[in-house]
Amino acid sequence: MIHQLARFCFALALLCLTAGMASAQPGAVNPELLKQFEERLANTPELRARINAVTNNSIKDLALNRSTLTGHDDLFNVKVEGSGIIDQHSSGRCWMFAGSNVVAPKVMTKLELGDFKISEAYLAFWDKLEKSNRFLETMIRLRDKPVDDRLMQMYLRSPLGDGGWWHYFTSLTEKYGVVPASVMPETKQSSSTGMINKLATTLLRKGAAGIRERHADGQSVEQLRGYKETVLADIYDLLVYTYGAPPKEFTFRWESGADSTKAIVEKSFTPQSFFTEFFGEQMPEYVAIAHNPAEELNRLYNLESSRNIEERPDMQAMNLPIERLKHYTKKSLLDSQIVWFACDVGEDNYNDSGIFAIDVYDYNTAFGKDFKLDKADRIRYQDMSPNHAMVIKGMDTSAAGAPRKWLVENSWGTDRGNKGLWTMYDGWFDEWVLLVIIDKRLLEDAELALLETEPITIEEWEPFFLALRNLELRR
Repeated sequence: MIHQLARFCFALALLCLTAGMASAQPGAVNPELLKQFEERLANTPELRARINAVTNNSIKDLALNRSTLTGHDDLFNVKVEGSGIIDQHSSGRCWMFAGSNVVAPKVMTKLELGDFKISEAYLAFWDKLEKSNRFLETMIRLRDKPVDDRLMQMYLRSPLGDGGWWHYFTSLTEKYGVVPASVMPETKQSSSTGMINKLATTLLRKGAAGIRERHADGQSVEQLRGYKETVLADIYDLLVYTYGAPPKEFTFRWESGADSTKAIVEKSFTPQSFFTEFFGEQMPEYVAIAHNPAEELNRLYNLESSRNIEERPDMQAMNLPIERLKHYTKKSLLDSQIVWFACDVGEDNYNDSGIFAIDVYDYNTAFGKDFKLDKADRIRYQDMSPNHAMVIKGMDTSAAGAPRKWLVENSWGTDRGNKGLWTMYDGWFDEWVLLVIIDKRLLEDAELALLETEPITIEEWEPFFLALRNLELRR
């Protein structure tokens, strides 16, 4: 018993000594530092009121800045007609739905339809197959890299997500065409992609291991590609089970003519012929314009490996001052073109009324802290990213023509925002919009010249553009 007590006392003394050493360690959180924190907080006059308020309320409700909402209206003097509110449900296909919102009105105009929807399930099927192929090809290219290599880890972390951007959308439509939503409607799995992504990701990681094992055994690249095709066949099967088989041919019916002479027209198409007839010649050549103040402005950038289809070129984007993005957005709307854009949708977003406004939530006052970072530092230190794509379809301007606010159509259905629409105030555009897609025909001489310059290559792991490549905020 005495020996046990002695051992206990020794252990206790050792513990106290270790704690003392840790407290003396430079940079450690020690009792003296904690005492300073406590005394500093105790001298805050509104301490009890703050604790009571924050512990008993939603932080957003507490921080809601009513003065920012004063004078708000949803009136716009410039509008471009779209195809109607759509819903991406529990999937990360915002970029695809926003792309559909840009091009669907072309069919409506040509056929004088009141409504038309493209099948996102059809495009998502091919997007997942192509991304799977890209991942497996990348594993073949990186076969000599150690598995803990930075690039290997980046790709293994997310072999197959829903994310993408405008370039992904156009690559898919040009290669596979499009079909109406009625031809390949949404399924349970296309609308809620968490489980299908998990299963496909496991197959792809298993495929990556198989590629590396076969390479270690001395197999050639040709043999590795043969194995890759067996993995891709499993992915194809999985997609057919969950999305349905994509149609090779279909019949499209619509009403044509004036009200008094309306007739039903019926015609057979392939997805490619449907795209060619209704989109091909009318599709503008679009260019990407980013605003990333953490990088040099007025330069052209090439984003390494920024594609979903193996044989397609990488994305290029001009990095311009924010005023140029707004200039070209205004110019597009006046040309009756809807504008696809990427932003950080999680900030200053009052969902209840569909308002994007700077300081709509005043966290500084609620907590007595300065939470402000400028846009460049928010990007550098990963406090913001392009995590959602939507479309701009209108604006409200002053008598002098300066935009005061912008009309945004989201892809979260009609139960969010103002029946699916948001009012984006011009100051929010400055702070949270990061990229727009513009018809090349509208560019002016300075930007056209910039497109002809030698681009600066951005590494595929660079955080800003990596986030852009993985654009997939879910509803």
